[in-house]
Amino acid sequence: MDPSTSKIQWPGGKAFAFTVFDDPDFQSLDRGVPVYEFLSDLGFRTTKGVWPGVEGSPPSDRWGTCLDPEYLKWALSLQERGFEIGWHGASPKTSPREKTAEGFETFRRMFGHWPATLSQHYACKENMYWGDNRLSSAPLRLAYNVLTRWKNHDAFHGHVPGHPNYWGDLSKKYVKYARDFVFAEINTLEACSQMPYHDPARPEVNYWYAASEGHNVKSFTRMLREENQDKLEAEGGACIMYAHFAYGFATGGVVDARFRSLMERLSRKNGWFVPVATLLDHIVEQRGAVTVGAGERSALERRWLMHKIRYGTT
Repeated sequence: MDPSTSKIQWPGGKAFAFTVFDDPDFQSLDRGVPVYEFLSDLGFRTTKGVWPGVEGSPPSDRWGTCLDPEYLKWALSLQERGFEIGWHGASPKTSPREKTAEGFETFRRMFGHWPATLSQHYACKENMYWGDNRLSSAPLRLAYNVLTRWKNHDAFHGHVPGHPNYWGDLSKKYVKYARDFVFAEINTLEACSQMPYHDPARPEVNYWYAASEGHNVKSFTRMLREENQDKLEAEGGACIMYAHFAYGFATGGVVDARFRSLMERLSRKNGWFVPVATLLDHIVEQRGAVTVGAGERSALERRWLMHKIRYGTT
C-alpha cells in the first residue's frame, strides 16, 4: 500500500492536528508579542521562524532579528514555553555561503540546537530550488516566468554546488523539513498526502512539507473560517498554516477580533496543537518516509501554480 494514503492516528485520541509556521517578516516586538501571548494562553504551540542575524542584517526595529537582545530574549522565552524556533535564513537579505554557515552556528549557540524546520525568505538569492526551479517541466516553468515577468528566472542558487550562495550541504546536514508548496485547502495533509516527502530530483532537502494559505490576517481567517474548522475535524486531517503574524494579526497591542474568535473556537475542539516538526515527525513515525516520483511531483506543481496564479503568494 502507498504509505501516503495511510490514515494518521493522532496522539491521545485527538481528532486532528493544527499548527502554524510563522515567517518573521516585519515582525517587531509590538506586532508579535500580543499574538503569541494569545496563542500561548489558548494552548497552541506553533513554529516561529527567525533570522539569527549576521553582520550587515537590516535594522532589527524593522525586521526583528535575533541580533536585537530583546527580540532574542522573547524568542527564547517562546522556546521555553514549547514553541518551536525555525529557520528563515541567516538574514533578511541574501547571504553567501559563509554568512549562512555563520547563521547556523549562531542559531545553535542561541537556541541550543540546529533548526528542524525551515521556510525560505522569498527574495533571498541563496534559496534552494526556488523561483522557476520549483517546477520541473519546461511548460510549467514558462508559465511561472510569464506570471512573474521572468524576475525569478535562474535567480536562486542555494542548491548549486560551487556557487557563492550554495548551502545545500548545510541544509542536508542540519535541517530536516523545508516548506515548499502552499495550497488553498484547510487540510494540508489532504492537499499534499505525501508530506513530508523526499524528492530525489532535489536531493539537498531531506524532506519537504506543504502549507495552507494564510499569509496575512485576511487570508488566514478566510482559511480558518468555521466550516473549514469543522471539515478539518471531520476528516481527521492536519493543517500547517503559512502565516506572517506581523501582517495585521495585532494592531496597537490588540489581537484582531476575527482571528481571536476563530482561534478560540478552534482551541475548544479536540485538536493536537503542536509545532511543525513535532507534527511531521509523528507522520513519519506512523507511516514511514515517502519518496515522490516525477508524476506525483508534477501533479503538486500544477496545483500549486494554479494557486499562485489566483493568490499571488508563495
